[in-house]
Amino acid sequence: MSSQRFCLRWNNHQTNMLSVFDQLLHAETFTDVTLAIEGQYLKAHKMVLSACSPYFQQIFVNHPEKHPIVILKDVPFKDMKCLLDFMYRGEVSVDQDRLAAFLRVAESLRIKGLTEVNDDKPPLPTASLTSSGVTATSGQNAGATAPSTPTQQQLQQQLAAAASRNTQLASLQQQPKQKSNGGGQSMLLTN
Repeated sequence: MSSQRFCLRWNNHQTNMLSVFDQLLHAETFTDVTLAIEGQYLKAHKMVLSACSPYFQQIFVNHPEKHPIVILKDVPFKDMKCLLDFMYRGEVSVDQDRLAAFLRVAESLRIKGLTEVNDDKPPLPTASLTSSGVTATSGQNAGATAPSTPTQQQLQQQLAAAASRNTQLASLQQQPKQKSNGGGQSMLLTN
């Protein structure tokens, strides 16, 4: 006695999920990570950051605190806000004069869709606990200043590299040290 099976499909499931995640971000609902950049704070969801960045995923896997504070050094606040919009919505608008620097930050944080992320990459940066919290090192100066006026050709090359996902990332490594800081919240410092 076999019964017939039916496949039920929600046609706008992906659109709905994107909309819900965007609403959760802007209402700061269910957030479980705080990004500290240039003295300002952005709340986000570890699940979304991990899905969009192996860099963040490794930090959260190695340090499964309930609500970590990730301190991003040398990352402009405006760029990180745009990266969050990209991760939650799948698109973002960036001013032409900020594009090269924005893509460098995306490369440093290994944001999928803007940089090449594959297994051929060097191992990801690691994090270690310090007396003041967790320190993560990206190994690349994400905040390096872009040429003040990049040429049209340079911008087109940056876009082509991001679009074709041929961007390369070199990471310096730091061995993890496992210690407990005894608190429920830890601070992650990246550069």
